[in-house]
Amino acid sequence: MSYQHALAVLMIFGSIAVYAEPPIEKTGPKIAKTKSDAEKIIEKLSEKDKEKDNKKKEEDALNEQSSNRDNHRDSYRDRYRSATPKVELDPETKALQQKQQKLSIENTLRTERLRTENADLLARLQKLRWEKEVITAQLEIEELKRKRDQRDETIAYEDELEKMTRESSLAKARTEKLSNDLEAKKVEWDLKISRLKAEIKALKVEKERDIYANRKPVYLDNPLKDEKTLVISDRRIALNGVIRRETADYIMKRINYYNNKDQHKPIFIVIDSSPGGSVMAGFRIMKAMEGSVAPVYVVLKSYAASMAATIVTVAKKSFAYPNAIMLHHQISSTFFFTRLNLTQQKEYALEMEKWWKRLATPIADKMGISTDEFIKKMYQKSSDGDWSEFASDAKELKWVDHIVERIEETSLLEDPDAEKKSKKTSKSILAEDVNEKGRPIVYLPRLSPKDMYFLYNPDQYYRLR
Repeated sequence: MSYQHALAVLMIFGSIAVYAEPPIEKTGPKIAKTKSDAEKIIEKLSEKDKEKDNKKKEEDALNEQSSNRDNHRDSYRDRYRSATPKVELDPETKALQQKQQKLSIENTLRTERLRTENADLLARLQKLRWEKEVITAQLEIEELKRKRDQRDETIAYEDELEKMTRESSLAKARTEKLSNDLEAKKVEWDLKISRLKAEIKALKVEKERDIYANRKPVYLDNPLKDEKTLVISDRRIALNGVIRRETADYIMKRINYYNNKDQHKPIFIVIDSSPGGSVMAGFRIMKAMEGSVAPVYVVLKSYAASMAATIVTVAKKSFAYPNAIMLHHQISSTFFFTRLNLTQQKEYALEMEKWWKRLATPIADKMGISTDEFIKKMYQKSSDGDWSEFASDAKELKWVDHIVERIEETSLLEDPDAEKKSKKTSKSILAEDVNEKGRPIVYLPRLSPKDMYFLYNPDQYYRLR
């Protein structure tokens, strides 16, 4: 190995020694791989040197052969010259020989000079080649270091990625387990809630079922049973309080509805308590009763006066408790005449007379007397003309047709104490107020023109604004 080769090897090993890192457990295989690559480079350089040495030896052998051939040729020429007899040459030939020798010497010198110069160039070229090889070796070492660092980073990245993947998988597994546990709990609670809801619903349904009686309304063509018991179906219309336009609307709509549903089963107008009211509204109710194909029966439970008593009396068939009270009287103007002159009062009296004939005539006809006799009997019974009777006595006067001891309300199939939404009523209940003296009063609604109130109002409880 030449000096240059030795220098290159030392530089390679020196670089390896300088950049080599202390061996650690994780990177030991990488350093071992780096050293093996360096050894391969050195081996390549040694092979190249051997190839160059072999080439040089071949060149030296060729040069030696060439030199031997020259020497042999010179010796042959010398022998030939010695064997050849010397011939005296002329001066010109000698001059040419001398010139030829000179040229040969110059050629030899030139060849030696070129050989020397070429040797320097070859040495410089060889030096550049060695430098190139050193630089190439250094670059290869740097590349190896870079690859080593890159491999270390890749290994670290892969280790970190693998670690994170394992942690992610573990976290995902924990999350799935937690989710499954929560889902199982949710299903368990949903089942429990569904079971509780079903129980609550069953209890509600059972409670709602308890609201209703285990019976159906009873429909009888003749509702009077054993002459003392009245059976009322759900074809029932309530009439209570002051009779007004809204009361008439409420009753008429239901009479028409029950007729459209069935024209044979009886309809019941049930009065608990009514002082009377508007004559126009009362006449609308009576005309609806007369025009109904299905029979309309009136039932009095407590009290009926004035217009309400008229409705009971003129009904096709009426029923009442024996202690219910009925009151008939003339239309009174005492309460209604306010700020009217005599002419207006006279005109108003004439209108009341006409209304009275229309109201009193059917009652008197049913009693079998005239209207004048009806008025006479009123004042015979009471000085103020307010003729009131218990229903048991009113039956004798033909104000009511039947007296009953019991009333079976077969339509009441729902518990009245159960909570429920308020249903629309006849709006017969008026708001109670207090007058300037602190006494309770009720203001009656304004009437239509030519209408008037026909009600019993001895204590001025009902008033007009």
